[in-house]
Amino acid sequence: MAAAAFAVFALGVVGLVSIYGLPDWAPFSAHATFGANQPDLTLDFPPNRQDRRTLPDGTQFFGVSGTITNVGKERRAVPDLLILLRNDHNHVVYSWQVTPSKHVLAPGETESILEAVTDIPRSAKFAEIGWKPG
Repeated sequence: MAAAAFAVFALGVVGLVSIYGLPDWAPFSAHATFGANQPDLTLDFPPNRQDRRTLPDGTQFFGVSGTITNVGKERRAVPDLLILLRNDHNHVVYSWQVTPSKHVLAPGETESILEAVTDIPRSAKFAEIGWKPG
């Protein structure tokens, strides 16, 4: 009886997770936040080049700048970036996608990225930058 009850419970949990996904409090993720690392492409977005401020009209502003560099010996396709803004509790409160102007980088070539958005949530405290998944 106990085994049958456990089996019904386990199947119910599996069904709910497949329909609604994992809850936010789960200590692991069913999918990665960022895409896989790109061979020979390095991202350099230092925290001191992130600018978060309130503009004179009260609008919330966030700017980020950095570089993508091909450190390899072959030309590499450059995927889109994903920028996540997180709050003090490490929850994502805003995100946006950046499409680099150069779609391919030659060996040793660097592309500068300068992006800004407005009307971000006031709770946004820091950014994470990575490759867009998919």
